[in-house]
Amino acid sequence: MQVFTTLPMNDWSEAGPAAQAAEAAGFDALMTLEAKHDAFMPLAVATLATRRIALTTSIAVAFPRSPTVTAMQAWDLHANSKGRFVLGLGSQVKGHNERRFGIPWSPPAPRLREYVHALRAIWRCWQTGETLRYEGEYYRLTLMTPDFSPEPTGLPMVPVTIAAVGPAMLRVAGEVADGVRLHPICSRRYLEEVCLPRIEEGMRRSGRKRAHFDVHGGGFVATGPDAASVAKAMDWVRFRVAFYGSTRTYMPILELHGLQDLGLKLHDLSVQGRWKEMAALVSDDVVRIFAACGTYDEIVPAIETRFGGVADAIELNFPAGTQPGLMRELVAGIRRIPHIFQGFATA
Repeated sequence: MQVFTTLPMNDWSEAGPAAQAAEAAGFDALMTLEAKHDAFMPLAVATLATRRIALTTSIAVAFPRSPTVTAMQAWDLHANSKGRFVLGLGSQVKGHNERRFGIPWSPPAPRLREYVHALRAIWRCWQTGETLRYEGEYYRLTLMTPDFSPEPTGLPMVPVTIAAVGPAMLRVAGEVADGVRLHPICSRRYLEEVCLPRIEEGMRRSGRKRAHFDVHGGGFVATGPDAASVAKAMDWVRFRVAFYGSTRTYMPILELHGLQDLGLKLHDLSVQGRWKEMAALVSDDVVRIFAACGTYDEIVPAIETRFGGVADAIELNFPAGTQPGLMRELVAGIRRIPHIFQGFATA
């Protein structure tokens, strides 16, 4: 199983040393999340500090950026990392697109499908010199002059993964993407009964193979050196489950586990602005639905039980000051868990 870890994002001076430490510990990939900070810039710092580890936005918000802007950022990171960059995209929800980014909303699944096709049309233009001509419902791209075309890299095309929760986006992921980034509010049951069947349906539409499709997550890992630190990590997961569970988008996942009443209560508290009271509604049993939990001595088998056979990669973050040898040992143990993904297709 692949093991990803998060790159520091607010202080770029920390990104290089953190990236080098993660590479030395055997992590497979460094990831950034677009929340408070730009998802691309810290990866540029990490690119210059490392030689092996993969680099991925997980995720960058797609629609506020034109496909050409995203294509340029991804192209440069891919070229300068010698092919180690993976572009992770997500649609975000309607409210954030309209009221945080000022972007008109439209059905996200068909629009993100077009977005991925548009990216690949741009990259083919830059790599082969073919005329750029992509005309869809949401994007029309027909101008790319030599002065605005970067140099061909000779590398395989940038892999694209997309965030997906609902059935429509899961099908799009299987149809057009190279992988999926599942939301942390995702149980093993939801992955098996909803996610994988929809992804496989999308794959059948385009003839893609599961061996070249990367399934990341979804779920949390709550671990630490002792029971007290595991309890603290579980409290952090509890808060995240409460926060996400208050959003109607994730209600189908809660309903699958008979937790629709919890979702309604969380939503009501969020509407009232009573954010600090929400986590108390999430029991330890609910936390364990969404997280692999255990001390460092217990966490590898817990991860295998929670994710093994259905996911190819998980996220694992260690607190500052963790001994390098311990990180290497745990990462190596997780990496021995079998998975299906064999690498991105090169053509």
